[in-house]
Amino acid sequence: MSDKFLYSLLRPALFSMDAESAHHFTLNNLKRLSKLGLLRAVVQPPKPDPRTVMGLLFRNPVGLAAGLDKDGAYIDALADLGFGSIEVGTVTPRAQPGNPLPRMFRLPAAHGIINRMGFNNGGVDAFVANVQSSRFYQSKAGVLGLNIGKNADTPIERAADDYLHCLEKVYPYASYVTVNISSPNTKNLRQLQGGSELDGLLAQLKDAQGRLADRHKRYVPLALKIAPDMDGEQVKNIADALVRHRIDGVIATNTTLSRTAVEGMQHGAETGGLSGAPVFELSNGIIRLLKAELGDALPILGVGGIMRGVDAQAKIAAGAQLVQLYSGLIYAGPALVRDCADALRKS
Repeated sequence: MSDKFLYSLLRPALFSMDAESAHHFTLNNLKRLSKLGLLRAVVQPPKPDPRTVMGLLFRNPVGLAAGLDKDGAYIDALADLGFGSIEVGTVTPRAQPGNPLPRMFRLPAAHGIINRMGFNNGGVDAFVANVQSSRFYQSKAGVLGLNIGKNADTPIERAADDYLHCLEKVYPYASYVTVNISSPNTKNLRQLQGGSELDGLLAQLKDAQGRLADRHKRYVPLALKIAPDMDGEQVKNIADALVRHRIDGVIATNTTLSRTAVEGMQHGAETGGLSGAPVFELSNGIIRLLKAELGDALPILGVGGIMRGVDAQAKIAAGAQLVQLYSGLIYAGPALVRDCADALRKS
């Protein structure tokens, strides 16, 4: 029985639950199935299609985006789904509950999701312990991205302290580290994408990366995750800063604040970041702008609205070297990983 067919049977039951309950239910059951060795028996992984990006060997070009597993508690189960890389987080220095419930909403007619989770996580020490205990990390089975952010109550002028703290904690265990400055659900966070704030943050992170590379005798690439809600001039400024500070990669994009694609729909006016199909063209536009500015100076990882294999192809055509999935998994199930990997192998 195919994983695609099984998910078509399970999806109505999952969609009968509220979105966050279904999220936890799914992850907990995937973890149980993985421990029993049953997940690999059901899921048909993609054929190998290795790509080298940021100096790292990705087993295939389809990765898991951050946000699905904020605490790194489900790494092994998610790896069983056949991803070419796993990115977990966003993690903050201290544990925080995130925003009040409800804070996640499906928009099935648009194949979208709105969330205002607010970096809910158990803090970086618990996060690192989860990473260390995973078979995926212990066996060095593949590329593991660790995504870092700032606590909600940390003043924006001290944000760099939180990022530096997290970088130091996660560095020894990461294949690469993603700096998330683009979530719309932490007050003023996107302010870090502009001007002197971005320059100051990247300068400090790059300096810390050098010191940590010397200490651990291993260079861990840094990637910056940016928002889709920017104009050409803002993208140009970010691209300039990425090159100037020798950042290793850029992830485009996070969720959008735009509601144009979901206006009038149930839950369409909820606050938070909108992901899924409605962000597809917005993120593609940012990727094209980045590619025009960056050329081959550093790689772009494309994420946002990939619901089928041809969407992954469009991300690569726009200028990305790798893609990441999240919301599409909720609508298409784990077979989406293989569909995208197959499409990219043929392209």
